Amino acid sequence: MISVITCTWNSMATLPQTVESVLSQKGADFEQIFVDGGSTDGTLEYLRGLPHAPRILEGIGGGIAKAMNAGAQAARGEYLCHLHSDDYFLHPRVLQRVAGHFEANAADWLFGRILYDRDGALVPEPFIVPEYSFEQLVRRNFVPHPASFIRRTTFQEVGGFRTDLRFAMDYEFFLRLGQRSKPLALKEAFSVFRVHAGSTTVKNQLASFEEDHAVRLRYAGHGWTERLMHAARYRVRRRRLLAQLERG
Repeated sequence: MISVITCTWNSMATLPQTVESVLSQKGADFEQIFVDGGSTDGTLEYLRGLPHAPRILEGIGGGIAKAMNAGAQAARGEYLCHLHSDDYFLHPRVLQRVAGHFEANAADWLFGRILYDRDGALVPEPFIVPEYSFEQLVRRNFVPHPASFIRRTTFQEVGGFRTDLRFAMDYEFFLRLGQRSKPLALKEAFSVFRVHAGSTTVKNQLASFEEDHAVRLRYAGHGWTERLMHAARYRVRRRRLLAQLERG
């Protein structure tokens, strides 16, 4: 069984599409768990009224990392997926495909790709996805959170998401996980990431960039060559981001 964990907080604008994309899944056993941080916009009423009676954890404050950890702790499935309330599965056979990949491989975790939802239009990721290696992951986070799946026992052994991070908790988790075992890196798209002004990665792009870099350095090698390489990339990427933010 796959446990699909969705964290919510005043999510009614996008949550129904997330829920429908999960309920439409065919050919796989799954459960839905919702972790709510105190919604007041009708989110909880909507969830309580769903016909399949999902499991709802209410009043989980303290940030998204704590909410994701709470959902994982409550999960009963063999595998976990964190699908946030503004993301959704691409098609009704996603979980069947994921289950089949786990059955055919000995991986502790796997990830596929995502599409971006920009005002209803689905567009591909705006970069060339490198072949997976831990060294490549240290250079850049190219593991899309909504398209990643992990064995529940592995999640518990690795220790979950760090609650002291505001933006890079998923990147840090994937780095910690990548040190432990190599994932099954797939080219097929599983999920859709909705891009809008209210999403955390859009609202706080510079702060997220800086936290990503701080996390990256914790896992980078300690040699001067590698340190200089990361410093050079940091300066180039920061200039690009600042120019992008100035253009609006």
